[in-house]
Amino acid sequence: MPFQQIIILLSSYKYLLLFPIAVIEGPIITIIAGFLSSIGRLNIFIAYGVIVVGDLVGDTIYYIIGRYGGIQLIKQWGHYVGFNTERVENFKHHFDKHTASTIIWGKLAYAMEMPFLISAGLAKIPYKKFFFYTLIPTLPKSLLFLLIGFYFGKSYSKIDTYLDYTAIGTISLAIILIIIYFVVKNISKKHEEKNINNITSL
Repeated sequence: MPFQQIIILLSSYKYLLLFPIAVIEGPIITIIAGFLSSIGRLNIFIAYGVIVVGDLVGDTIYYIIGRYGGIQLIKQWGHYVGFNTERVENFKHHFDKHTASTIIWGKLAYAMEMPFLISAGLAKIPYKKFFFYTLIPTLPKSLLFLLIGFYFGKSYSKIDTYLDYTAIGTISLAIILIIIYFVVKNISKKHEEKNINNITSL
C-alpha cells in the first residue's frame, strides 16, 4: 500500500486502523503514527498506547502458534517462512538456559522476531514471563520510532513554513535513523542465520 494512501486512511480511521496494522508491522506504522501526531491528526499518547498493545498482541499470536500449534505445524508450514524443526530445537535450547535475554534479544532482532516468539511458545515459557520480557523492549522501541516520526513531522512543517536549516538537519537525522534500522535489521538476520548454521554444524 502506498505511503500516501496509508496517511489518508489513518487520518480518516485513526486508531481503528492503527491497531491492526501495528499487530502486523510495528516499526514503519509507528513512524507514520508519529508523523501524523506531529501534524495533529493523532494524539501521540493514545497512538503510543495503541501501538504498544498492537505489538504485544502480535507477539502473543506468535506465542500461541508455537504453544498450541506445536512442532507439527512447523513441519507442515514452517518452510514457507524459512523456519524448520532444527531452528526450533536451537531456539528452545537458548530458552532453557537464558529465557530473559533470548526473548528480549529476539524482540530487538526484528528480522528474526517471529522464530524467537514462536519458539518461546514451543518451549512452553509461562505466558506471564513471556509477556513481561516482550514488554521490556517493546516500550522503548515503540517510543523511539514514534518520536522519530513525530520530530520528522515537526521538522517538515518548519521547512514548509520557514525553510529552517535546523529542521532540515532533523529530517536528515530521521532519514539516517530509518536507514540504520533497515541495515541493522538485515545484519541481525544474517548474523542469526550464521549462528544457527554454526550450531547445527557442530
